[in-house]
Amino acid sequence: MSLMNTDLHSSLKKYFGFSKFKGLQEGVIQNILSDNDTFVIMPTGGGKSLCYQLPAIMKEGTAIVVSPLIALMKNQVDAIRGISEQHGIAHVLNSSLTKTEVKQVKADITNGVTKLLYVAPESLTKEENVEFLKNVKLSFVAVDEAHCISEWGHDFRPEYRNLRGIINRLGDNIPIIGLTATATPKVQEDIIKNLGMTDAKVFKASFNRPNLFYEVRPKTKDVDADIIRFVKQNQGKSGIIYCLSRKRVEELAQVLQVNGVSAVPYHAGFDAKTRSKYQDMFLMEEVDVVVATIAFGMGIDKPDVRFVIHHDIPKSIESYYQETGRAGRDGGEGHCLAYYAYKDVEKLEKFMSGKPVAEQEIGNALLQEIVAYAETSISRRKFILHYFGEDFDEENGEGADMDDNSRNPKPKEEAQEDVVKLLTVVRDTKEKFKTKEIVRVLVGKTNAMISSHKTDEKSFFGIGKDKDKEFWMALTRQVLVAGLLKKEIERYGILNLTEAGKEYLENPESFMMTKDHVYSKDDTGNIVTAEKSNGAVADENLLKLLRDLRKREAQKHEVPPFVVFQDPSLEDMSLKYPVTMNELLNIQGVGEGKAKKYGKAFVELISKYVEENDIIRPDDLVVKSTGANSALKLYVIQSVDRKLPLDDIASAKGLELPELIKEMEQIVFSGTKLNIGYWIDEILDEDQQEEIHDYFLEADTDSISAAVDEFDGDYEDEELRLYRLKFISEVAN
Repeated sequence: MSLMNTDLHSSLKKYFGFSKFKGLQEGVIQNILSDNDTFVIMPTGGGKSLCYQLPAIMKEGTAIVVSPLIALMKNQVDAIRGISEQHGIAHVLNSSLTKTEVKQVKADITNGVTKLLYVAPESLTKEENVEFLKNVKLSFVAVDEAHCISEWGHDFRPEYRNLRGIINRLGDNIPIIGLTATATPKVQEDIIKNLGMTDAKVFKASFNRPNLFYEVRPKTKDVDADIIRFVKQNQGKSGIIYCLSRKRVEELAQVLQVNGVSAVPYHAGFDAKTRSKYQDMFLMEEVDVVVATIAFGMGIDKPDVRFVIHHDIPKSIESYYQETGRAGRDGGEGHCLAYYAYKDVEKLEKFMSGKPVAEQEIGNALLQEIVAYAETSISRRKFILHYFGEDFDEENGEGADMDDNSRNPKPKEEAQEDVVKLLTVVRDTKEKFKTKEIVRVLVGKTNAMISSHKTDEKSFFGIGKDKDKEFWMALTRQVLVAGLLKKEIERYGILNLTEAGKEYLENPESFMMTKDHVYSKDDTGNIVTAEKSNGAVADENLLKLLRDLRKREAQKHEVPPFVVFQDPSLEDMSLKYPVTMNELLNIQGVGEGKAKKYGKAFVELISKYVEENDIIRPDDLVVKSTGANSALKLYVIQSVDRKLPLDDIASAKGLELPELIKEMEQIVFSGTKLNIGYWIDEILDEDQQEEIHDYFLEADTDSISAAVDEFDGDYEDEELRLYRLKFISEVAN
């Protein structure tokens, strides 16, 4: 064995220039060199690819590496070619090659030059490729990103499912190496079963990345300003910002650029040339930030990414772990910041609603885990590691204080009696229910499933109704992490008692529970948390002065106050303190027309207030908006001038009518006139128009719901919104 060791170390030095192995690498490589099946679970950045690259170079024959992404293969092939004089040492075999190139690849394999052949699973199923590979010397098959095999993995690919059958056709007893950077116990089981490698030796590295700091913030409507502030505090550092939609990627990249941050967008909708240009700009540090969908990052070996921001919460903890894992690969600082709003979760649920039921069940089970992560108040590191089947000591473990919850711990309370109630209900409902049902039973609320089991007739139904459902959800999460309950992932998250849970029911002991974060919805449907809602609060004294000024200006111009400036505009002013006309244009709902007509008095009042009260103005809060929508605005204004029907204008731009009205409101509320009288005449007669006009003239507020109430449902929401546009255009602008 020692001979093999010397051999190993000299090869490591010779080919890769390292003098020692990292973590589990040495054991894995020895196992592969001994022709054994091997299963490697190693987090991103742990040196996974070296585990098959070095033995492939040392062994006789060609190793096949199955990989899901062309970009990933290309990077690795380039890297291997860089350590050898022979260009043919590594090749890709996929649909992008010409006939001549394929011929060259096959010649290099036949002549024993090629040590590593990277293929996509689709290329491996091609009959001509199977026939060719059957007749050459293969050293082993490595299945990279092996979680793609499992439908419980975050990146399931059906074509991965039949790999075992193909490998059997390539030859007898070919050793298999499965590698993944993220796998829950359930996914691991699935991979081993599917690759038929039950005798494989399993190497599992710790999933703890102690240098990463985890933080979750509530996502409010000022999320862009918050991101800009964060990026500016980390000026000159590299970072990735993930968004779910391509549209949001482009908008946010533009907002960052306008606000002086060097950023590029990246998503699969760009052509290959543009994508690689932006990727290279990021790798070569020509820009600091890349705003991307999850299409970005596979195989990005940039060691010094200092922050990863999730503008939208990801679909699963695996995705989150993998994406945040791109930060701090050099062991230096890495800040992982996620914005959370339950609204985004509902959006993801909607996306899934068209899929087959089993897939929806899996998707929802994974999504509930990420909700639990965002809302939990226990150590986030402990939560993530528990998800991957690993214990973590939150007192003394490495990186113990590296998350927002550990830095600002919430008070704990004794919950021994409640834990007993929870475990009793799980036991006495015969371990048939998921968390949601168990919580319903505790608070005494029934549903179809509960009544079908006649659970609502049992003595324990409602034994926890002295507490609300949020309390029980929080307690269940903490009891799961403490190991008294476990989730049956196979059955989409049904709760079972563990041995420790049964023992606890026999001998209950103290259980200190931390209260979860309370997320309440504000009136915009955005989320504010009880703890953080006082982060950026309007200056109440200034707000009062601005309201009084608005009243005086309204009387002077003989219009209702809301015609001068709407409430959101005043709140924004008392947050940002604009003291010049130019700054006033950055306030929500203030366009040039509005600023010219009413702005002077407001700017003067704010300047005086700032001076008298020694206010330090937050420069960085003045977020400049992009001209992204200006083309649409121009189109709307021109079309209305031409008196085109509104439904035609909407459908020409692929909008629904309510969306068009929203655009028109932005135009009119910012001070530009839209003469939509021609359309109002189509939908309302003269008397109706007069009635609504008189109402708005006398009203204290332009709230549509107040108007709907006043008219007792005589008018549709849409009719009132459209008339309000006409009214403000004529009276204010």
